[in-house]
Amino acid sequence: MADTVENAVNTPDVQQPWAELGLKQDEYDSIRQILGRRPTGAELAMYSVMWSEHCSYKSSKVHLKRFGVLEQTTPRGPLLAGIGDNAGAVDIGQGYAVTFKAESHNHPSYVEPYQGAATGVGGIVRDILAMGARPIGVMDPLRFGPLHAPDTKRVMPGIVSGVGGYGNCLGLPNIGGEVVFDKTYYGNPLVNALCVGLMKHEDLKRAQATGAGNKVIMYGAATGGDGIGGASILASETFDADGPVKRPSVQVGDPFMEKLLIECTLELFEAGVINGLQDFGAAGISCATSELASAGSGGMNVELDVVPLRDPSLSPEEILMSESQERMMAVVEPGKVGRFLEICAKWDVLATVVGEVTDGDRLIITWHGETIVDVDPKTVAHDGPTYNRPIARPDWIDEVNADDANALERAKTGEELAATLKKMVASPNLCDKSWVTSQYDRYVRGNSVLAQPEDSGMLRIDEKTNLGISLATDCNGRFAFLNPYLGAQLALCESYRNVAVGGAEPVAITDCLNFGSPEDPEVMWQFQEAIIGLVDGCQKLGTPVTGGNVSFYNQTDGTNILPTPVVGMLGVIDDVTKRTPMGFAHEGDGVFLLGTTQEEMGGSVWAQVMHDDHLGGVPPQPDFDAEMALGRVMIAASKEGLLSSAHDLADGGLAQALVESALRKNLGVALTLPEGDPCVQLFSESAARAIVSLPAGSLTRFKALCEEHGVPLTRLGEVTGNPELEVQGQFTLPLAELREAWETTIPAVMNA
Repeated sequence: MADTVENAVNTPDVQQPWAELGLKQDEYDSIRQILGRRPTGAELAMYSVMWSEHCSYKSSKVHLKRFGVLEQTTPRGPLLAGIGDNAGAVDIGQGYAVTFKAESHNHPSYVEPYQGAATGVGGIVRDILAMGARPIGVMDPLRFGPLHAPDTKRVMPGIVSGVGGYGNCLGLPNIGGEVVFDKTYYGNPLVNALCVGLMKHEDLKRAQATGAGNKVIMYGAATGGDGIGGASILASETFDADGPVKRPSVQVGDPFMEKLLIECTLELFEAGVINGLQDFGAAGISCATSELASAGSGGMNVELDVVPLRDPSLSPEEILMSESQERMMAVVEPGKVGRFLEICAKWDVLATVVGEVTDGDRLIITWHGETIVDVDPKTVAHDGPTYNRPIARPDWIDEVNADDANALERAKTGEELAATLKKMVASPNLCDKSWVTSQYDRYVRGNSVLAQPEDSGMLRIDEKTNLGISLATDCNGRFAFLNPYLGAQLALCESYRNVAVGGAEPVAITDCLNFGSPEDPEVMWQFQEAIIGLVDGCQKLGTPVTGGNVSFYNQTDGTNILPTPVVGMLGVIDDVTKRTPMGFAHEGDGVFLLGTTQEEMGGSVWAQVMHDDHLGGVPPQPDFDAEMALGRVMIAASKEGLLSSAHDLADGGLAQALVESALRKNLGVALTLPEGDPCVQLFSESAARAIVSLPAGSLTRFKALCEEHGVPLTRLGEVTGNPELEVQGQFTLPLAELREAWETTIPAVMNA
């Protein structure tokens, strides 16, 4: 028999499993105070998942408020939706709007790699769909433990297969992302997923339940026992390194059902039968009902016993907590219910009227006619606990910063430089990632104009005008470890630069903030510094934060991950046929360096690879004026068709950019390094830099552009027909030798 509200009133002293559900004593006491009685079992289930770290942001929301100072406008116009909505929405011109967002699915992907990653993709796609947009592309920033570590061999193939399997089945191109290895991610991989969607301005939808008498309809998959307390609970606690646990808590995805759900929902939009819409993410029905009701103007009555089940033995509490995938909840006017159900039937999508919007301010859920939930939905969805966690600057940070990477021993001879370059291009973080990306369909739908390994992913939006968008995700956790304020800004700068070098104008960001335990004051210091860094950086660049995700408790056996504030940058390009790709294209083109190289080896791949994972000193200094000036040059050069190629400088510095540009089309390069220490010139990771190749006929105009915007321009050499990388006066390496080193690292481990 269900625990009813009446029973809860009459049995105030019943012992309840609040601790097992992840609540603290004071949180449970607070729920009792809000209700004026003990919660029913169903209410306790709802509060526990909705007040979890993953859903309530209870440790982060005091810091996230800082984003509110940013102008809610982009270089292309005001934001159409921002923080607080399912995803941000940006006006890109010609009547189009783009909505995009990143989410994390870290802990579920460690427990069950394939399904954890797959359902991470499915969840972010439904967030975009719920805004009224057609999903058109995905990206996946991934972080793993050391490549050769035993558990990496377990989680990495499953995660990559899950991302690819789900996205490929949906017919969504995977146009970019990252694959990074570091010992701190051992036992705690990061699976961040970004989705982008397209709509007309007038198609924008809000997640709110308004209009008393309107019907509440659940549609999509039936509810099962998979994912009970899944992401909400899994992502709100720490792991030990003993291996996978909580396997039943991970949701199971069905991409074919999701594909039907997408097409069905888009037809429902077109038919004009949806008033409000919410996807089912973490916390399942608890989330969908409470968020829709709290964001609307009334209350809601729901009959839980009519919810279609895959497992008829589920209790009301389990139904409320289930995170079964491929489910949506819509608010529909009574006169449009017939048409709604008709469209769902056409797509073979299960749809059930489960309740209605009411005049009051209560969310009431019944089970076979008895009331098991009677709450103010705002107390569930929005008025959860807010923690101002203790913050402490780590004692160790000064010692780490004093361990200056610039003082480490460097290669001095040409032979030593060549050996350094070969070792670096074969290192896990610089090597070819196509073992991963070849498992993704990058070109499905036919509108991908740039995809991995290009600096950004680019999609054509309008086939007549060639309007397009560009996306890049970036973060260097090593930089953020050395200085989280600067590390977050460097992630912002790199994503800005990656979009700009392809010819797109950077306009707005989403973020996915991955950190250790919020109960550690040093982690909260890192988190606060990263937020302030992003706010200050976005103010300088004029790119608002449209929304994002916080993932805490990323630690294993007391070891926190590197602070990893991933930034996803959206750019707009007026004509995708004018894009600039990254690979050298024509023999005889001049090769030039834009920007200034400083002695900035702290946190670099060079320090990591050549000095036994050294992580000390200070990261490179961001220079927002230089980034914007470089961006203006690259965008103008793209519009005028001046360049054959462009590639940003980041991990691995100039050397890595030259290798990747040469290997793209197997064209060699002969160059002379600028004056100064050749090791610094090749491997420093100073920001605001790029290399370009261009024909002689473009040089005068390009030089004028650089002078106009104050961007330093240095001739390095030229593209050659010889398949080799020649650094004059230092060394020559055949491209075949570099390719062998670059391409074999991951396959050698994963295919062993």
